Amino acid sequence: MSSRASRSYPYAPDPGDLPLLRGEAWSGVLLTRVVVGGGLWLVSGSAAAAVLTLFGAWQPWVAVPTLVVLAVLSLWGSGGVRPQPLPVWSAVALVAVSLGTVLWTGLTHSEQVLPRRDSGSYLQSAVELASGHARPIQVPAESVGGADVLRIPGVTLGSPAFYSTGTPQSPTVQPQFPVGPSAWYSVAWWVGGATATFWVPALLFGLCVLGIGLLGGLLAGARWGPLAALATALVFPLVHVARSTYSEPLALPVLAAALVAVTMAARAARVADVGPARSAAVVAGLLMGGAVLIRVDALREAVLIAPVACLAIMQRQVHGRVLAWVTAVASLVAFGLTALTSDRYLGSIAGSLLPLVAFGLVVCAAGAALVAGARRGWSLPVLAQAWLPRVLAGLVVFGGLLLASRPLWQTVHQSAADPGSHVVAALQAAQGLRVDGGRTYGEESVVWMSWWVGPAALVIALVAAAVLAHRSASLWVAGRDLPAWTGAAVVGVGSTVLTLYRPGITPDHPWADRRLDIALPTVVLLVVASAAVISRWSTRRLPYAVMAATSVLVAAAVVVPAALATWPHATERVENGELAAVDTVCRQFRPGDVALMADSRAVNEWPEVLRGYCGVPALATTYALRTDPVRFAAAVDRITRDVRSRGGRLVLVAADSTQALSRLGLRTAVVGVNTTVQEDARLLERRPDHLVPLPVTVWLGPTS
Repeated sequence: MSSRASRSYPYAPDPGDLPLLRGEAWSGVLLTRVVVGGGLWLVSGSAAAAVLTLFGAWQPWVAVPTLVVLAVLSLWGSGGVRPQPLPVWSAVALVAVSLGTVLWTGLTHSEQVLPRRDSGSYLQSAVELASGHARPIQVPAESVGGADVLRIPGVTLGSPAFYSTGTPQSPTVQPQFPVGPSAWYSVAWWVGGATATFWVPALLFGLCVLGIGLLGGLLAGARWGPLAALATALVFPLVHVARSTYSEPLALPVLAAALVAVTMAARAARVADVGPARSAAVVAGLLMGGAVLIRVDALREAVLIAPVACLAIMQRQVHGRVLAWVTAVASLVAFGLTALTSDRYLGSIAGSLLPLVAFGLVVCAAGAALVAGARRGWSLPVLAQAWLPRVLAGLVVFGGLLLASRPLWQTVHQSAADPGSHVVAALQAAQGLRVDGGRTYGEESVVWMSWWVGPAALVIALVAAAVLAHRSASLWVAGRDLPAWTGAAVVGVGSTVLTLYRPGITPDHPWADRRLDIALPTVVLLVVASAAVISRWSTRRLPYAVMAATSVLVAAAVVVPAALATWPHATERVENGELAAVDTVCRQFRPGDVALMADSRAVNEWPEVLRGYCGVPALATTYALRTDPVRFAAAVDRITRDVRSRGGRLVLVAADSTQALSRLGLRTAVVGVNTTVQEDARLLERRPDHLVPLPVTVWLGPTS
């Protein structure tokens, strides 16, 4: 390599990419700026939203200029990550795959408006934030008949994913999740209403595909990036969330950008390029820690970066301390802001959050002990050093086989009192399965993976992970720097193992498969890297035709099963028509109306839709109140009087049937809407390949 190239690119490029050093670096610069800058913008915008919503200042005239300034700063900050040069054809292919993915997922976007699952909850939270500008949501007591109404036992403002907070005199509603996704979707709502908001996940998924393609190019070689991007774009669980307003469309491009930054920081550190190594580590830490503002589960990846930083510190690499401290501080700040804006949600997931925090403390304490020991000259015995590579590789294989074999010897249960148990029991009964609502089906998590990428890809990925463990340990024992891909491997494989061990989600598919949205791209990258290694190894050992066929077969092991599994869902539109149904219901109300939910489905789906989207004050009722006819009738009479005294009208809302309205003495009910949309199949024991009908019917019963 020329001295000029060495100064410009201090890390060793892929041998096949050496000609790129003569003039094609601009494509790498452009794509790196887009991926890393986009990730920084998503995180910084989420942080700004968390602060502004606390003061009721998330309004267009404040938020938009703030986001513009943050966009400029994010673009500038992305310059801290030194790019890898890319062939022009590779960059064009990455962009083409990403844009094609945006068009495909955007044109087939869902219309999950009702908060039946998280996507609808995020949408309603965004709608409320777009108009209310604050978190928690302020609800004037007079709008629902006065504070006395909220003192009636069993009458509440809360509903699934929306907690009733505040006091009867000053009531509020707190949405369930971190504010980041709601804030970004609210901006789209300002720009173009529902249509623009439904397209945002597709745009973000395009950024994710671009980021994973760029990361694949870093890890396997520039020419392999487009294959990683294409395979990622074909995996259905990723496509599924890209069609709806989930948190994953924001979290995934942030993680991809973080892993790109971690990899480039390590590359610069390996050649003692202090400035680029430290600046890239700062960017990586901000992305890793700041992602908690988008998804609380991002704490898992932030914890997993700790051992990467500790190993770098032990090897005296210049980026290690920066990466550790910035990630820790960013995580604490992000978690603190999330606690201020979503404390009820954090309390509700304490059962899974506290073990994660404990795991993080153990990992950090162990890392600190190892760093301190390294300073004192601790080292492994010679025999342990000799066996370490083989032991680590063996543990990886053993762990993978253990996870895959769980259905043979384990049935995972949760408390039968958990609300999810009732959902699982109902699904089991409907699908003709043995009713055992406490089952989580968590032991089947590897099977879930195989549905979407095929068993061959999982085997290849497991072997690749074992080889990476052996390679890293061998270099460590030899006193050489760990490879630049170590950070991405530890985070990706570690997150996959933890997810497969405890998915922690209601196990109906394809909804539950969103838990695999880090594990699946990890498998893709491991398989693509395997194809790249086989190609390079066989170049000088096998005839060209054999080498090409072998590489193609390895790559096809993930691409073909993914494409076949996704094909039945290629053009489906989940819950298409639901927006029009909601609009129809909204038009049935008049100024001064107050809606009271009269049955279970109405309580589960309609309070926040009516309050936020329709602008109709809405009240929910508890199961205990609804199943006590005398108390329920008395409560309705009292609310009717209080609302009427303020010039309004109480309207009862039922979504199961007219039975609840009949029990309250209403002889006639207005059909607010009666239509059918198509929803996901919600299967427990097999891969979904079709949609099923979902009736959407609402009856309205004015009390005067």
